[in-house]
Amino acid sequence: MDFKTVSYILDFLGLKDRYLEKDLEDAILRELENFLLELGAGFTFVARQKRLQIDNDDFYIDLLFYNRRLKRLVAIDLKLGDFKAADKGQMELYLRWLAKYEQEPGEASPLGIILCSGKKQEQIELLELDQTGIHVAEYLTELPPKAVLQQKLHEAIRNSRQRFGGVQVEEG
Repeated sequence: MDFKTVSYILDFLGLKDRYLEKDLEDAILRELENFLLELGAGFTFVARQKRLQIDNDDFYIDLLFYNRRLKRLVAIDLKLGDFKAADKGQMELYLRWLAKYEQEPGEASPLGIILCSGKKQEQIELLELDQTGIHVAEYLTELPPKAVLQQKLHEAIRNSRQRFGGVQVEEG
């Protein structure tokens, strides 16, 4: 599953225009089974609001999973707004703490997913997130118009073709 294309429809979760991160988290947990199926095979739930204490400061990972196939922890940070460059630093702190205190011998380094309402591609490229084990994914607060959905689908097909070196992918 390509985490960069993960989207979550908040209306399906029963959330309206105004909500808090906790509301988003509660809605995801209500739909945990479906959420885990969307993430892909092998995910197991580890913790909600995983507390990290660093230099007498408390930090909380919104959702923590373990992927049995990847043999790694997966931290998910939920953001109400668009991705911000500072979100990378926060996630790096989480991942380094997990690697130091939670990672077991034989496991791969933890992976981070920042789930936000919008992402800015150039910022993500400049921050070289693909090299850090951090991925940014968007959720949808409402269904976009059909034309936008079609555009996103064609964009995803183009990106897949580039990634797989020009392999022909059927556009249905």
